[in-house]
Formats: sequence, C-alpha cells, structure tokens
Amino acid sequence: MKRALERLRQLPRANERFNIFNSVNLSAAQQVMPSEKPLGNLVVGIKDNIVTKKLPTTCSSGVLAGYMSPYDATVVELLDEAGAVTAGKTNMDEFGMGSGGIHSFFGPTLNPAFPERPTVAGGSSSGSAAAVAAGVVDFALGTDTGGSVRMPAAYTSTVGFKPSYGRVSRHGVIAYAQSLDTVGIGARDVGLVRRVFEVLDRHDPKDPTSLPDELRQQAAALRREKKHLKIGIPAELLHGSVAAEIRERLLVVLDKLQAQGHELYPVSVPAVKNSLLVYYMLAPAEAASNLARYDGIRYGCRDEDLDMSDEVLFAPTRGKFGKEVKNRIVLGNYNLCSGAFKNNYMKAQKLRVELINQFDSIFAFENICTGNKPNPAGVDVLLSLTCMAPPPSLEAFTSKENKSPVNSYINDVFTVPMSLAGLPCISVPLAGMKGVGIQLTAQFADDYGLLDAAEDVMQEQLN
Repeated sequence: MKRALERLRQLPRANERFNIFNSVNLSAAQQVMPSEKPLGNLVVGIKDNIVTKKLPTTCSSGVLAGYMSPYDATVVELLDEAGAVTAGKTNMDEFGMGSGGIHSFFGPTLNPAFPERPTVAGGSSSGSAAAVAAGVVDFALGTDTGGSVRMPAAYTSTVGFKPSYGRVSRHGVIAYAQSLDTVGIGARDVGLVRRVFEVLDRHDPKDPTSLPDELRQQAAALRREKKHLKIGIPAELLHGSVAAEIRERLLVVLDKLQAQGHELYPVSVPAVKNSLLVYYMLAPAEAASNLARYDGIRYGCRDEDLDMSDEVLFAPTRGKFGKEVKNRIVLGNYNLCSGAFKNNYMKAQKLRVELINQFDSIFAFENICTGNKPNPAGVDVLLSLTCMAPPPSLEAFTSKENKSPVNSYINDVFTVPMSLAGLPCISVPLAGMKGVGIQLTAQFADDYGLLDAAEDVMQEQLN
C-alpha cells in the first residue's frame, strides 16, 4: 500500500514534466487498500485507446476529445478484478499512428530515461512506457500494431511485451489495424509482465479474434521447459545502419549466453525484407476503413451549431484528425481503390502469408494455427535488436531533415515483421546502452516460453 501511494504522490510532478497522462484518476489513492488479489495495489497506466467508463478515452485525438465510453474494455475489467489501481489514461500517438510519441492532440510525451534533454519516448504507446520509466506506475497497458509497445520500451530502457495475436482480448480497444492490433504490457521486469499476462491471458467471447480455449490448451501441451535454449540470429535483422557501439554491446550479451550453455544459430527469413512495404500496404488500408466511422454523428466531435447536412458536417469532423492520421487515411484509401487493390493490397496479403510460413520453418515449436509442421532442428527463440539507435532528441526528431514520413516508418524495421506474423515478442533493455533494447521472438502461442527466455537474457546481462 505504501509503495502504491508513493507512486501516486509522484504522478502530478512527473506528468507535468514529461506529459505522460491525458487524464488522471483523482480517486486512485482512495482505491488503495489491503488486498490479497493477484495484482492487489499495483498501479497501472492504461493507454488512451483502451476504453474506460470512469475516464475519457480520446486516442490522443481532437476527434474524440472528452469521449466517455459506456463500458470498460475486457482487459480493464480483468485488471480491476485482480486488484490493480488505475492511475490514468496515458498519452499516445493519435489513434496509434507514429513511432515517436509526438503525434498527439495533447502534445508529445518526453522520455524520463533522458531527463537532461527533451527526448522522444517512442510510439505509439509513449505515455505507457514513460509512466513505467518515471516510476509512477508498476506496469502499463499499451497496444502494439507494428512495434508500438516494444519501441517505447527500448527507448525508455524498460520491458515491453507483445503477446501472440489473439491471446489478450481486443474488446474495447479502439482499432487502428484490427488484424495487427495487440494489447501489450510494459513494466520494469519480466516477472511482473508475466503476472499481468497470467491475468489477461484468457478467451473472450466478446472478441471474435480471441484465441479459443482448445488452442490455448494445445499450446500449453506443446510447451517444454528448457535449461539451454537454441537461439536464432536472423541475418536480415543484422542491419548495417546499427552503430558499432550497439553491435559491440550486443556481442557481449551473445557471448554471455553462449558461456551459459545456450546455442546460437544463424537463421534466415528472406521475406523480412518486404515487411515494411507489406505493413504500409495493409495497416493504413485497415485504418482508413476503421476511421470512416468518425463522421460527427455517432462518433467524433462536432460543433452543436453546425448545419447538419452531410457535406457540411463531415468536413469539420474529419478536419480534426492530425496530419499523420490524414496521411495514412489517404494512403489506405489509395491501396483499397480499384486500380491498386490487386497490385498492392492483395499482393501484400500473399507476402504476409509467405512471411508467416518462413517463420514457421525456423522454429522448433509448432504453429497451432497454420498447421505447418515444426522444424525438429529449429530454434526456440529469435534474438535481434528492437531499434537501430537510442532515441533522438525531440528537436532532432521534429527537424526539417527528419520530417519525411519515410524516416519515421524506417524506425519500425525490426519490429514490423513479427507483428505481421502475429508472433509474441518482448523488448528488454540492452545492458550498458541506455535507450536500446534487445528483442526476443518466439513461435505463435509460445508466450510463456518467450517470457522464460527473456528472464534468462536479463539475468545473464546482470552476471
């Protein structure tokens, strides 16, 4: 109880400095009381695209300013039942679109890991990672579409976990791209991430993409605890743009893992090279469809004295979207138009299937959804970097030289492939290199095996 109250006392000052929360639960301190529940008195931040009855849900967008949901998301209900105390709704890139945490109606989130200068916190779950890094919550929920939990975790030197697609309910999560969106967990250590995941990991009949119980049981039956891991190093993710200092620190970690008996193997997933292209064909197309509902009638802000004709009402409502969201709507609608649908969208879907099949071919664990046979000589996990470099300063990230959307999209090069395949991934801090993370990836539904491996990697870095 004492620790929870102390975190809540620190929250206003941290929020003023780093712009972490869009709304704060003013009664949170009154909810702290003796508890024997699994997450009793642990303070949580909820990303502002996960609906809550008692706090506004805005997606950091002017379109949803002040919106109050009539219900709680399933993940919010589960956390409440487990005894967690909600501190507030965390800042984010508008509708989850961005990798820097700067595309917000409420202004950019700053990185508590770099208090000496204004530095980006990563996106889109910028506020969730910043809340953990600032010490004002024990853990936070974010959403990960193409790296939106893992990238901020790397930039803030915290832990960010994206479960397998479908393991955690999306009911009550405002969609960016529904075939990719996954609720993720951020914390300081893997052990707490596991405790939270155990609460959230269940089938939800309200979510049509929720993994059925029989498949969860099948995955559990296939799991084998291993003292020594077979770790694959994907050749396509040994990017030439990574700084020499980061490579050296990564090699130190790999040497330590080998010294402890873990085996390292080079692996190749050639389809990874198409991942960014595929992602930006599919995700904006889904976003354009999802955001069409914000018409100022049932969803979205509008001025009460506006002419109610469709033409007059539609433009002011859609005009409240930020620039990045508008860019992706235009791109998405282009990919869905008759001329580009076959050449862009459908080809991207085929490339996505090819990527999934190639990932299946290198894992020793069976993919319970595709039916592809496991590789008996395959690896248990993949190890790569989460990001190419430490986070840039806010000034550098928003400079004219970096204004091109392409520069921002390239930041996702290490995280997007796993999202397209629906695989569980986790970013843990790279020891000796602030603002850089190691990404571990496991086969679909092997989430607990991944968390075991992540604990090993973190422990070996401490030795």
